Amino acid sequence: MAKQFAHIDEVHQNFIQEQPIFFSGTAAPEGRVNISPKGMDSLRVVGPNRILWLNYTGSGNETAGHLRLSDRMTLMWCSFGKRPLILRAYGTAKTLHPRDDGWGEALSLFDEPYTARQIYDMHVEMVQTSCGYAVPQMELTAERDLLLPAMTAKSGTVEDFWAERNTTTIDGQPTGIFGDDI
Repeated sequence: MAKQFAHIDEVHQNFIQEQPIFFSGTAAPEGRVNISPKGMDSLRVVGPNRILWLNYTGSGNETAGHLRLSDRMTLMWCSFGKRPLILRAYGTAKTLHPRDDGWGEALSLFDEPYTARQIYDMHVEMVQTSCGYAVPQMELTAERDLLLPAMTAKSGTVEDFWAERNTTTIDGQPTGIFGDDI
């Protein structure tokens, strides 16, 4: 049975920190809903109602585009270990870019900021847990160490990659990556 909470408590935070992967969900008022898997030690619970997550450069930039039009966000963790559990954090978020006030302070919470594209600052309005009985039990064999080497091997700069691949969503909405489309 699902249980709802007004904030992230210590048990929730410990569960979040134990999971090697989480999923983010956003949607603009129209167009596609985006659900993305995230990892790489890129998330910090910084208070009972606040989460920061570092968004590394990747092939798409849906979350940034969606948040420009609708600030709703859901994050989800599910246990693939022995004890089943699903935890969702519902709330609103804003995008921090390297040009924004607060970027440096937020970035200092993360160890490997190379290719950092945005940081999402989420205000958690509700936490919900559910059983997770239908989620398979699996074993993590290794973290993938591919994103950062792949980005450093590309010709040109990270900004060149952003210009080529990260300025609009798949529905054509601007992402604000350079600030000139705001």
